[in-house]
Amino acid sequence: MEFRKNAHSVKHAIAFPFIYLMIVPLVILDLFFTIYHIICFPLFGIPLVKRSDYIKIDRHKLSYLKFDEKIYCAYCGYGNGLLYYCWVIAGKTEKYWCGIKHNRDDGFVESPHHKDFLEYGNEKEFTNFVDNIEKKQ
Repeated sequence: MEFRKNAHSVKHAIAFPFIYLMIVPLVILDLFFTIYHIICFPLFGIPLVKRSDYIKIDRHKLSYLKFDEKIYCAYCGYGNGLLYYCWVIAGKTEKYWCGIKHNRDDGFVESPHHKDFLEYGNEKEFTNFVDNIEKKQ
């Protein structure tokens, strides 16, 4: 709620169009990820991700918020929830196609979904993994 410190500032007036124009790429992202998810996950045998576990729009029901704050909260609930939902879908896709961690460079923040991935540069671990899969086929 930091915005309340400068609620009626010029910088907010300048930023608002950029913030709210982001709805266009968010809706497009939503459409493409939803289509990809619904078509490809069943083909890969990956369980579908439950959208409502990530996108929650409920703060607009709080009576103590002003009308504009309810809109901000609904927008953020959708936008941030959507990005988290897409991140989960992308992570499950990455694990399916290439479950290898990245090289740990200084400053690189590893994604939490990489915890079960194979170690970067560990050829033996990779070879064992592939051999086990081929033995099962």
